[in-house]
Order: sequence, then structure tokens, then C-alpha cells
Amino acid sequence: MANHVSALKRARQDIVKRDRNRAQKSTMRSAIKRVHAAIAAGDQDTANAEMRIASSLIARSGRKNNLHKKQASRRISRINARIKAIKS
Repeated sequence: MANHVSALKRARQDIVKRDRNRAQKSTMRSAIKRVHAAIAAGDQDTANAEMRIASSLIARSGRKNNLHKKQASRRISRINARIKAIKS
């Protein structure tokens, strides 16, 4: 455990950041699951609506370094490709 005042403060801040990151990642994953469920059901309109929400959350995770920027971009791209494939 930390002994210095500054190290104690840093430990407190890390707890807050960890909880915030965990919540943000969980929200993002839930949004992605809703998109995948709509894709599995073959409902393109619902998938597009859910995708708008999910892509925003994924991009935000990329900006906040919760995900790597390129991974965020790749996830958005792959989900969009799946949505477009529903028509075919």
C-alpha cells in the first residue's frame, strides 16, 4: 500500500478511473450485443438505429484510450459490414 500522501491520492484516483473505464466498456459491449442481436434477427432498421448508438460509444472508447483507436475503427467497420450484408 502507498505511504506518501501523493501516492495515496494517486491510488484513490486510480480507483475512480478504473470504475469509470469499466462502466464505459460495459455499456459499449452491451450496445454491441444489441446490434448483433438485431443483425441475427435480420432487422436492418433496428440494427442501424442500434449501430448509431454503438458506434458513438466505440469511438468514444477509442478517443479515451479505453480501446486502441484502430481497434475501435475496426469494430465499427466490421459491424457496418455485417449490417450491409443483411440485404444480400
